[in-house]
Amino acid sequence: MTSWRDSASQPAQDDLDALLNVSLPFAQQMLDSRGEFFPYAAAISEAGASRLIAGDPGDGEHPLSTDVISLIVEGLRNERDTLRATAIVSDVRIAGSDAVRVECEHREGQAFAVFLPYTKKRLRRGVEYGELNAGPGDPQIWTTG
Repeated sequence: MTSWRDSASQPAQDDLDALLNVSLPFAQQMLDSRGEFFPYAAAISEAGASRLIAGDPGDGEHPLSTDVISLIVEGLRNERDTLRATAIVSDVRIAGSDAVRVECEHREGQAFAVFLPYTKKRLRRGVEYGELNAGPGDPQIWTTG
């Protein structure tokens, strides 16, 4: 089975790994403390600096996730010439499970999505996380270097 790493340079692999390292912990922190999160993005600049990006479409306290994502995508497109890599993070339901979805893209052309399944504990507070994977039935595609 081939991996996105087979076609990516080492700097691109490092950038995409850095995006996951900055974006996934924030999603887990929000799920652990609030039980939910609104979509957000992470980006790596030309200089190699990483940052998280929020989007507020101005629709009150509970905007539609699709509106937030549209606003984030528009902002990322406007900055595309100054970014090496981006990720959009959202809370989704896939294969009967809740999951954190991270859609990554690098300027070299690599693009993929990974999923971190999770279950909210019913009797105890907290969240239990599964294995990071590329989707239902594909846990081996994502391997860190």
